[in-house]
Amino acid sequence: MTVNQQQRPIGLFTAICIVVANMIGTGVFTSLGFQVVDIKFWFHVFYFCGWWVEFFALCGALSYSELGAAMPYSGGEYYYLSRIYHPVVGFLSGWVSVTVGFAAPIAAAAMALGAYFKSVFPLISSTAIALGVVIFVSLIHSRNKAFGSYFQQIFTILKVLLIVVLIVCGLFLPEPQQLGFLPSIGDVNLIFSSPFAISLVYVTYSYSGWNAAVYLASEVEEPEKNLPRSLIAGTLIVMVLYLLLNFIFLHTTPINKLVGELEVGYIAANQIFGTFGAKVMGIMISFGLISSISSMVLAGPRVTQAIGEDIPLFKLLARKNSSGIPYFAILLQLFIVTVLILTSSFQAVITYLGFTLTLSSFITVLGIFVYRLRYPEAPRPYQTWGYPFTPIVFLAISLWMLVFILIDKPIESLTGLGTVAIGLIVYFFAAKKKMGWSSVEEISE
Repeated sequence: MTVNQQQRPIGLFTAICIVVANMIGTGVFTSLGFQVVDIKFWFHVFYFCGWWVEFFALCGALSYSELGAAMPYSGGEYYYLSRIYHPVVGFLSGWVSVTVGFAAPIAAAAMALGAYFKSVFPLISSTAIALGVVIFVSLIHSRNKAFGSYFQQIFTILKVLLIVVLIVCGLFLPEPQQLGFLPSIGDVNLIFSSPFAISLVYVTYSYSGWNAAVYLASEVEEPEKNLPRSLIAGTLIVMVLYLLLNFIFLHTTPINKLVGELEVGYIAANQIFGTFGAKVMGIMISFGLISSISSMVLAGPRVTQAIGEDIPLFKLLARKNSSGIPYFAILLQLFIVTVLILTSSFQAVITYLGFTLTLSSFITVLGIFVYRLRYPEAPRPYQTWGYPFTPIVFLAISLWMLVFILIDKPIESLTGLGTVAIGLIVYFFAAKKKMGWSSVEEISE
């Protein structure tokens, strides 16, 4: 498989924007309220949850960079796992990406956008706003690649500027909250508790997206170099912004006002700017969330397209319009997102999403070891920094979270496993028409 360089319209800056926009999404403006439901002490939320997950995300980005540079083709986990393990493993991962990995966070971001907009304009339906934005962004990315890239860059820059404004203004609040920086005696026990593990699901969701650029690898200029650069640079940028922004939320707002609330950004803005300023900031946050929706609408259909190229049963999903955009894949994603917006609650979507995506990422990072063992002579333009320590840390934290989520949130976890089981049935049905490639030996084609 070769990709003409002229067919790679995404440069390093746009790739970084895609990673940043994916990561700085719904989670940073929403998940803190759910984290403090069971953990109500600032030190626990900010220090342990924040630093643990930042380290976790960075280990993931470093690990994925090796696979992305070695196999610079669109599809993400679907492409990697099909060639590292077996086509069925890749298909199941792609199935999760199509049904959950992109559709669910797009729906969550749209629901959060609607909630923020409704907090400013109570008479407007949050569901109608959510659906309208998703349809609008899907139309943008189904027309022209260049325009879609500019759209992504502009809204990502606006979002980063919004966060910087919140951070700077929050630092000068005349009456900040009293925050302690030292741990208490019970912190060690808390780290190994179920509430802490579940809180990590919400923090992990805040940091999801560190692997975003790999899904469009076939469209990235010099992917062997730019994929690792975009994943690592984007993750580091977000790490700094997230720590500062969550500090500002807790620095400016009593923790009891945040418990269980979705619009934590609006609540914090009310503390910083007052009622009118909060309404203005609520509108700005709504527009900021558009970049998150845009980046996922841009990346998600490329996984669906890759599946359509390999499996004749789904070949319609690989069909492109005159601009080279997988139009039917975008429409399928839009349909799934619409169903989720109309039928699901925000919190249920996040927990369900957290389990299935953590499982998929776990298997992918484990694949680094398998890939090195099975193909020791394969070209590796980038090798994971800190190997084998870096992927081992990622795997250990992932496994720990999966066990606790399964114990504490069995319904959402089993729903995630049910999604995988349905994918297995679909695979065996589709296998009757045979895959476009039959084994991992076709890695380099």
